[in-house]
Amino acid sequence: MSNELNGNDPNEQLAGLRDQIDELDQQLVDLLAKRALVTTKVGQIKSHTGMPTYVPEREAQLIQSRRQQAEKAGVPPDLVEDLLRRIMRESYLTQNSEYRCATVKGTKIAVIGGKGALGKLIVSLFERSHYDVLVIDKDEWPDAQRLLAGVKLCLVAVPIKQTINVIKTLTYLDDDCVLADITSVKHGPLNAMMDAHAGPVVGLHPMFGPDSPGMVKQVVIVCHGRGAAQYDWLLQQMTTWGAQLHESDASVHDADMAYIQVMRHFTSFVYGAHLHAEDPDLASLIAHSSPIYRLELAMVGRLFAQDPNLYADIIFDNPQNLALLKRFRTRFDEAIALFEANDKAQFVEQFAHISKWFGDYAKTCLVDSKQLLLKADDDRMLRKK
Repeated sequence: MSNELNGNDPNEQLAGLRDQIDELDQQLVDLLAKRALVTTKVGQIKSHTGMPTYVPEREAQLIQSRRQQAEKAGVPPDLVEDLLRRIMRESYLTQNSEYRCATVKGTKIAVIGGKGALGKLIVSLFERSHYDVLVIDKDEWPDAQRLLAGVKLCLVAVPIKQTINVIKTLTYLDDDCVLADITSVKHGPLNAMMDAHAGPVVGLHPMFGPDSPGMVKQVVIVCHGRGAAQYDWLLQQMTTWGAQLHESDASVHDADMAYIQVMRHFTSFVYGAHLHAEDPDLASLIAHSSPIYRLELAMVGRLFAQDPNLYADIIFDNPQNLALLKRFRTRFDEAIALFEANDKAQFVEQFAHISKWFGDYAKTCLVDSKQLLLKADDDRMLRKK
């Protein structure tokens, strides 16, 4: 290679190699187009048969096979896996236009609050699954009793602070109507539904926001109420949409959400409030941040790009959250005390104890976050251009 470089104009060689790369890249695009046609056909078959959009076992098998092939070909397996995961994510979108109805086509359902951000997404999924979807919002609410006659599912998708009051009025639903809600708090709404309605009841919590294109790979918490056999079609429908269902007791759900949602959102709020009060140059902070710090800052910024009422409801809804946050404040003060005392040894000792509590999960997080950081770094380079 060195002799070739010495005997030829490097610029000409570089131009020739770039031409080869351009040709190969064009072939890649053509292959992706052909693959998209195939995955579209796969989606059509799934939509007619009701097969789930996302099958974890199939995806894992595909990735493992291609990793083995890559290793034999001298191509980094991680590179191939990254490409495949991005390609598959796009292919799921091509399978997101139509779904098989898990019950009788044209079944009449109602979404109360269906004009809200998450409500619109739910309505869209039902419409793409050939249901007769009725949206009830503020304008329709005065006539709700007449409109809800004959519906087989009444899904409450209103803000948290309105959920229980709305549920309490739904005493007139048909006995075979499934009553469900999708709020992020479950114990109170589930009990309210059980009291208001004698028919089948189920509490749902979609663990994703309205900016999601659908339910593929998304977790939906299921808190059973009454008449599971009568709402089994609803759970099947969400599985067809690609959701990963996780069954939970309502009280356990709410206790876990205090750590998963309340603490996270509250600490992000305080972090944002502190930045606002300190008033540093935000652009300078971003410029000086490595991918991991930029991601952490992005999660804080993401909070303040959304509806403040939603997060206020999540944090303030359960009075028990206050005690948890006060305990967090106590531990924060204890950590500050270590700093004040310059007690690095105690800091290291506590760090080790906490690391032991996380166990192997900490190592898993280290591996998983590496992919996120690489993606964040790629995106940063693109934005600079």
